[in-house]
Amino acid sequence: MHRRRFLTIAAAAVALPARAAEPAIWTGRAMGADARIVLHGASPALARQLFRRVERELIRIEGHFSLHTESALTRLNRDGRLSRPAPEMLEVLRLSDRVHRATGGAFDPTVQPLWLALATGGDVAAARRAVGWTRVRVSDDAIALAPGMALTFNGIAQGHAADRIAALLRAEGFGDVLIDMGEVMALGTNGGRDWQAAIAAPDGMEVARVGLADRALATSSPLGTRIGGGAPHILHPKGLPPRWSTVAVSAKDAATADALSTAFCLMGRSAIDAALAEFPDARIKALI
Repeated sequence: MHRRRFLTIAAAAVALPARAAEPAIWTGRAMGADARIVLHGASPALARQLFRRVERELIRIEGHFSLHTESALTRLNRDGRLSRPAPEMLEVLRLSDRVHRATGGAFDPTVQPLWLALATGGDVAAARRAVGWTRVRVSDDAIALAPGMALTFNGIAQGHAADRIAALLRAEGFGDVLIDMGEVMALGTNGGRDWQAAIAAPDGMEVARVGLADRALATSSPLGTRIGGGAPHILHPKGLPPRWSTVAVSAKDAATADALSTAFCLMGRSAIDAALAEFPDARIKALI
């Protein structure tokens, strides 16, 4: 998964008020993106223990959603069926369905065959015939795909990972944490002040700065990564071009912000406003 997000944590995000204790910081990789956690309130020894748990949790999440290692998703795409899916897989599928319906089909995880065809010079027309979220069958017992179909959760999995790590740290009693898994989840505050996040366009220029406290922020830029000699990597299921160069969305959870920012790149403003009515806690933070 190429990092397709252009949300950067500004230097101010870890600039602490005077006399505030230094936070513990972890850096690594999550779902193919550089990842970072800034944690207040833990001793160095406890932080090391917590960060080892974070790393184990990220491995487990990759085991569900990775397209590049053996995972539940790669098995589903290979076999066309996944029996006894994990609750997390069902949770992401059901949120995907909700966002698909709210966005008039713009958010569609079945674009994976189209993405591959564009990236490898394959049969784009045939791949487009394999796209269609309504043909995915989901139950507690199994997920089933029609022949030729494949899924990608690149537009939602990084947000899901941020939410899972937030839940892990919150359950351990930590309420002032910044989690950047390609999408950002900010818990509490940064030494009594909102966490600060800078939204940047694909050329690196800062276009907005947002304060976050107990909220998530996701940013998508279709041309931030190009495939197949220049195609945007965020694909409309019907082959329509992107409508915006950069979209940032804030929401209570990072998975929702992630999915909406992906879909909104492909939608006109009136359609975006209609979708936001279905997610009343979501907010547009940049639309360029």
